[in-house]
Amino acid sequence: MISLETMAVSLLLLLFFVLSRADGSRIVGGRDAAPHSRPYMASLQIRGRHSCGGALVKEDFVVTAAHCAIPIRYKVVLGADSLTGDKKTKQTFRAIRSIPHPNYDGHKNDIMLLQLDRRAKLTEAVQVISLKNGTLRSKSQCLTAGWGDIGDNNTLANRLQEVNVTILSHGTCRMRWGKVPITRTMVCATAARFFQGFCSGDSGGPLVCDGVAAGIVSFSGQRCGDPKTPDVYTRISSFSDWIRSVLNNN
Repeated sequence: MISLETMAVSLLLLLFFVLSRADGSRIVGGRDAAPHSRPYMASLQIRGRHSCGGALVKEDFVVTAAHCAIPIRYKVVLGADSLTGDKKTKQTFRAIRSIPHPNYDGHKNDIMLLQLDRRAKLTEAVQVISLKNGTLRSKSQCLTAGWGDIGDNNTLANRLQEVNVTILSHGTCRMRWGKVPITRTMVCATAARFFQGFCSGDSGGPLVCDGVAAGIVSFSGQRCGDPKTPDVYTRISSFSDWIRSVLNNN
């Protein structure tokens, strides 16, 4: 005979399962992006498999994270919501040149530009995103997106995922990270709930605030989306001069 205690535990487990399924955990803890609502998004792929994200900042340049650098050339996919199937909106390129920041050291200056083998054709599904130059204030409401791990278990997303995040003050981020050095060239953000945020495979994707790219997905803690170790982005405004120099000289 099943005890009342066992029945109660079973019902609680069932309720947790239903709620977690209804929540539609993504990016981690996010949602499907509306079709072609993020036309600047780039998927950097190795042998047909998504590896990192990026953002189109010029018709033939994508900005991403320096820690995404690999010895072989990326295939770069633009105009895709789903990475499977051959959609008419999809444009595919080869990255012919990787230009990481000269002072990148593993965490600091985690930014890189990829030059494409030709210029992208701008359409409704493929657009350039502007870069933020001014101050990014704490408590600003922003968004990050990617095709990375949706469950912190090496399961990549089928469709582009996005999640809303709030910018933290520099002091709060430094306090939570403790001994890990958080510099002024970094910006931190957390989502509304526990275990919401970017994860493996979202690296290099943009932090978008008021429609412009303000950051680049850089690193987080052992658990994806854990507010105890807030998500850390490279602050794009700290590298405006370097970005302009690279784009103007190429």
